Amino acid sequence: QVQLVESGGGSVQTGGSLRLSCAASGYTYSSYSMGWFRQAPGKEREGVAIFYTLGGGTTYADSVKGRFTVSRDNTKNTLYLQMNSLQPEDTAMYYCASARWWVSDPLSHHGYNVWGQGTQVTVSS
Repeated sequence: QVQLVESGGGSVQTGGSLRLSCAASGYTYSSYSMGWFRQAPGKEREGVAIFYTLGGGTTYADSVKGRFTVSRDNTKNTLYLQMNSLQPEDTAMYYCASARWWVSDPLSHHGYNVWGQGTQVTVSS
């Protein structure tokens, strides 16, 4: 059974840092990409950072460029999101997801077929 489990969320003050982890298990195929999404109350789920399995390329939302870094440790089957200079507007539930096939809009949640349960990130001013 394919499973993604996030961890590392928490509460920090403005300017602080957090590192999220997403442990993958049960895969019998190589996913095309994996990524981090977030959803704040009353808002749509939005893509934050995407990691492409082949080649290791990345895509970031404009709002997090220069502050967030996505990476993957293949030996541990784990995806990471290093978040620096956190702002109150970064407050959301953060989800890890994977896409088995190519996705036309990588920052859209459509096309991602496996999702984790989410981990909460709260940034206070």
